Amino acid sequence: MSATGRGPGAPGRLLGSGRTADVYELDEAWVLRRDREGYGDAAAEGALMAHVRAHGYPAPAVRPSPGAPTDLVMERVDGPTMVEAFAAGALDPVEAGALLARLLRELHAVPGLTSADAHVLHLDLHPENVILSVDGPRVIDWAEATEGEPGLDWGMSAVILAQVAVSAGPFAAPAGVMLAALLADPSARTAGGLTEDGLVEALRRRAANPTMSREEIELLGTAGELVRSVAGL
Repeated sequence: MSATGRGPGAPGRLLGSGRTADVYELDEAWVLRRDREGYGDAAAEGALMAHVRAHGYPAPAVRPSPGAPTDLVMERVDGPTMVEAFAAGALDPVEAGALLARLLRELHAVPGLTSADAHVLHLDLHPENVILSVDGPRVIDWAEATEGEPGLDWGMSAVILAQVAVSAGPFAAPAGVMLAALLADPSARTAGGLTEDGLVEALRRRAANPTMSREEIELLGTAGELVRSVAGL
């Protein structure tokens, strides 16, 4: 029960909406993320967030939720997303790409849940899923997170940026700069970085993502070639 007397079954005002979920206010310190389609396993997601946070990674704190299995109660993080900061002129696209690279590099250094030799992957790390709080960046939306090879994580972030870069949208040019800065990071080009296998699997996963529009899926071929060109694969 929150300080306002509302439980997860009766959230407060809507704070934001994504492709599949809505975020509601519970009180000044906590929010409820509720999936509109009943998708995902909030308990598993929360456990992974707590794990990476315990190892110093900037994920929001979580707490148990007595609500639906897809309800996730987490720390309220105030601040703009990287996209909002860029749109406001407060973030340079080169800085944005470098920050994404750092966040990937630091995440892959966290020991896995199943084995210390495993690597935690976010699989959806892009500018809309990083909030720039006064205490530093916070990575949100861990619904796709799992363990695996880091090359897939680099591939997913690169493909997401490349899809925007090859589109006709207003952020196409800066997304291309972000992509170049992301893949310029030494960790992207060494062992544990972007691989052809990771890129191919990232493209496959994006194509199978039910939230992708037909237009976004049609961009994947061109996006993949852009990633290969920038990365030198």
